[in-house]
Amino acid sequence: MYNYIKALHIIFIVTWFSGLFYMVRLFIYNTEAGEKPEPERKILRGQFSVMIRRLWLSITWPSAILTLIFGPWMLYLMGSVPIWLWIKMGFVLGLYVYHFSLQVIYRQQLKGVFRYSSGQLRIWNEVATIFLVAIVMLAAVKQNMSWAWGLTGLLVFVVLLMSAIKIYKVIRTGKKNG
Repeated sequence: MYNYIKALHIIFIVTWFSGLFYMVRLFIYNTEAGEKPEPERKILRGQFSVMIRRLWLSITWPSAILTLIFGPWMLYLMGSVPIWLWIKMGFVLGLYVYHFSLQVIYRQQLKGVFRYSSGQLRIWNEVATIFLVAIVMLAAVKQNMSWAWGLTGLLVFVVLLMSAIKIYKVIRTGKKNG
């Protein structure tokens, strides 16, 4: 039974992350649609609103809920919780906080409120990547991971990721001006 629950847990983690990654991309596109002239702006925003609503309510939220059901079910079947799993659950808690932050942006954008620039949303999109790396590394390496090297690796990854975002922005800005 444990392996079936674990498989379902992994499936819903994958679909949840897929929804989180694509959701913020849609937020970015919806925000950038505001720079378009009418009637293009209205058409794009209408289409993005439909896509955002469908993705959030039919894939992302159900996947987050099912992940939350199958994860504790696995813990129950395991019997005991090793230290690495407590740390992983801390990152998972952070991921749910991130999910709820997207819920706020979701509601704002559907009301026509755009508080964040596309650049800010691009950076926010990478927060899910950081959680993904931390959670998968903990799940795969478990107690064999050196905490010092694990944290160092995560920090190096974050620095490289943020550097890549800045480089992309310079290239993108250069293409617009060129």
